[in-house]
Amino acid sequence: MLDQIHLLAAVTVLGVMEQAYFFLQVIYARRAFGISPPKISGPPEFERIFRAQVNSSEYFPIFLAILWQAGLFFHQGVAAALGLFYLCARYCYFMGYKTSASERLAPIYFSAGVLWILVTVSALGVSHFFLSHYMGLNILQLLTA
Repeated sequence: MLDQIHLLAAVTVLGVMEQAYFFLQVIYARRAFGISPPKISGPPEFERIFRAQVNSSEYFPIFLAILWQAGLFFHQGVAAALGLFYLCARYCYFMGYKTSASERLAPIYFSAGVLWILVTVSALGVSHFFLSHYMGLNILQLLTA
């Protein structure tokens, strides 16, 4: 079974490491700008780093859920590749937002597009499973026949 989920697990670990990096960036920014928790406001430079981390954290559970669904029900390799694209886009988003608010836009649109592709392949995979398992309809066989 592990050979069917190892790529998903690797992308998950990379995602967790990326989230940890984002958390550390907020800690460093707090120190650099003298902003003690629980304060979340300060110079624009701090606020951009903080918002980039919070925004990334908000989307992370959604990303993980659809990554695993896509990998288990559609195709592990496709899901893992899309997961890597998403993580790269999130990193670019974070670094862009850290620089200026406008620099976050292209990466956020790209990462949202990747999420929608993951949602789509997840839905296709789950739908195919239900149709074949419960109704005896194998869409793939019907399409290739």
